[in-house]
Amino acid sequence: MTTELVEIPGYVAGTWDIDPVHSGVGFTIRHLMVSKVRGRFGTFEGTIVTGEDVLGSSVTATIDLASIDTGNPQRDEHVRSADFLDVEKHPSMSYRSTGVRAERDGFVLDGELTLRGVTRQVPLRLEVEGFGPDPFRQDDPFKGARAGFTATGEISRLDFGVGDTGTIPGGNLGLSEKVQIVLEIQAALQTD
Repeated sequence: MTTELVEIPGYVAGTWDIDPVHSGVGFTIRHLMVSKVRGRFGTFEGTIVTGEDVLGSSVTATIDLASIDTGNPQRDEHVRSADFLDVEKHPSMSYRSTGVRAERDGFVLDGELTLRGVTRQVPLRLEVEGFGPDPFRQDDPFKGARAGFTATGEISRLDFGVGDTGTIPGGNLGLSEKVQIVLEIQAALQTD
């Protein structure tokens, strides 16, 4: 099968800082197999390097696990505990890309996620949302240019030792093994 490289209008090679004010790091997990709980992390940072060849690009990011927000403070405290994220011993998780590959009509970002001291390969489906000038830079709108990306993926929480395998009547897990990840990222081009 031949894969044609996707054209990216306005593509800019450079080093970009993730803008946490205009970005989101979220997740979804099934609870009792009848509903989904959504959450997000409010504190994170990272760097994106867009290569001259898009397949030569890379990403590194760190997420403060204490910044979890599921909309329920009592649940958040439980998720921070040793039962789940064990924030006291492991205050952050990190992602380091190992490559970018073209696939069908987009890209896949291959990389390693480290959580609770465990590192696993986690590929993320990557959509390049666009590149453009920063309209708030009156002196030179291309200084601090902006780029947008969406990345989605799935992990097994059990691969990282997060939570237990308690079951509910019927034999299903009370909390699903699979966790859906959604990253909406805006980044600013580094200048001098």
